[in-house]
Amino acid sequence: MQKKGATVRIRKLGSSAAAAALLAFALPGAAMAEQAAFAWFQYSGADAANAPAPTPGQYANPILQGFYPDPSVTRVGEDYYLVTSTFSYFPGIPVFRSRDLVSWTQIGNAIDRPDQLDFGRLGLSRGVFAPTINHHDGVFYILNTCVDCGGNFLITATDPAGPWSDPVWLPDLEGGIDPSIFFDADGTTWITNNGPPVGTPRYDGHRAIWTQRYDIAAKKTLGPRTLLVDGGVDPSTNPIWIEGPHIQKVGDWYYLTCAEGGTAEGHSQVVLRSRKADGPYVAYEGNPILTQRGLPHDRALPITSAGHAQLVQTPDGDWWATFLAVRPYDGDFYNTGRETFLLPVTWTEGWPRILETGATIPYVHALPNLPAQPAPEVPMSGAFTVRDDFDTAALPARWMMMRNPDGAWYDLSSRPGTLLLDARPVELGDNANPSFLGRRQQHMDAQAVTELEAAPQVVGDRYGLAALQNDDYWLTLSITRRTDGVWAEVRRRAGPDEAAAGAIVAERKVADTGPYRLQVTAKGPTYGFALAEGDGAFQPIGGDLDGKMLSTKTAGGFVGVTMGPFAIRGR
Repeated sequence: MQKKGATVRIRKLGSSAAAAALLAFALPGAAMAEQAAFAWFQYSGADAANAPAPTPGQYANPILQGFYPDPSVTRVGEDYYLVTSTFSYFPGIPVFRSRDLVSWTQIGNAIDRPDQLDFGRLGLSRGVFAPTINHHDGVFYILNTCVDCGGNFLITATDPAGPWSDPVWLPDLEGGIDPSIFFDADGTTWITNNGPPVGTPRYDGHRAIWTQRYDIAAKKTLGPRTLLVDGGVDPSTNPIWIEGPHIQKVGDWYYLTCAEGGTAEGHSQVVLRSRKADGPYVAYEGNPILTQRGLPHDRALPITSAGHAQLVQTPDGDWWATFLAVRPYDGDFYNTGRETFLLPVTWTEGWPRILETGATIPYVHALPNLPAQPAPEVPMSGAFTVRDDFDTAALPARWMMMRNPDGAWYDLSSRPGTLLLDARPVELGDNANPSFLGRRQQHMDAQAVTELEAAPQVVGDRYGLAALQNDDYWLTLSITRRTDGVWAEVRRRAGPDEAAAGAIVAERKVADTGPYRLQVTAKGPTYGFALAEGDGAFQPIGGDLDGKMLSTKTAGGFVGVTMGPFAIRGR
């Protein structure tokens, strides 16, 4: 397990296994009039729930902290592979590998070429929803939905690190989301997904689960679409948002597991079973098999909104489930997005259960009975510090941008050890592709620091550090040049009605020459910035800022906060 407070330094990876985690898509340098030069970036975090660190023989939940929602997991031999949603961030659909279900290493991104999918000017919570991963006869399959950008599709790879194919579109699934694939022992293949019900929906959130045969050779669906679930496991209660379906065969039974109840605090996981892949399916009387709804709101360190699970079996026959949940700091406020958790699955009288009704999700649990593995080079759980020195050939795979890249605006090759960002006239609030690179905020209590080598030379340009939830809700600290010198500015955008450049909430004049170290600190609902000039000490600027505006409850959507450097050309 990763020791509390461990620091990881990202340097040249050479031919090590971590080299596979570099972006397959790397932007070459492109000279422009002005570039911001960032010497390094460091992220660190430690939460109250991380204080009782796992003892030997235990692991910590969540296993993937921060914005890693909708996990899907599969096993191939002794290896486990996991993917999560990224919506309109690029590159998209991170691919992780593990041998113990606990220590995960990102080995690539399935959407790493701009011509695979086009997110255009979609909101950050559109794009790729709930991918699923599976493996059959030496080929890996990811099924997914590009919401408002093409619909349902399938991509394949022989190496899960990539490259992944261009999308094969699935037009028969029009109007649906969350497709998954099931390979039956009799040679048939089925694609199952959420879709509209027959006729007019009876109520808001009335959805259905459908399945249909798939021809691997022809790469298309075939035959009739079969309705498996209408509404949910108990239609008399008007259940909402049945989704995230997976079919698995265990013994003589086909099990259909689905999320139900929406992705907020009513979220849950349910199971049905049948003697045939295409039903009819009968719901388990003990549903839901996972939920945190109905628990006391005043419990300490709550975990809420649990669901969207997938079951996986170990070589020894044990069963485990990955699922999403959130860690709010107050009520239903959380900024870290929906995260990936892990719990064992027990079987009783032929039915699986992840958690007993009324039980709380534990922050620590006994490790799976799998061979011990070293801690990942880049930790994903617990308290840690990760530093990027920008001396790799490409950005590590965890870095993302908003939507598809519009040109080649970042450069790691011209000055190894320095990240250069072209200052472009694209604001963070433009619903476009600004010169901003972000990594996930993975803790409620977190800090990001970067060093900007020099101030802008063009009046109106801004180089800085952002904490961003989406186009409409963000906070920044920047260095900008004005006609009367160089200034530090704290800006805030707190809704779509505000200017795309945000509003200045604090400012002060600074030295004309750098370097400048910029720092953002999150403490649950409070964010604060600090600035250090040259070798000087950090000095706060802007005071305490309301971070609830960066929460999902305020800003909406399905993403979490990302932190990183940016460069903007004044207009």
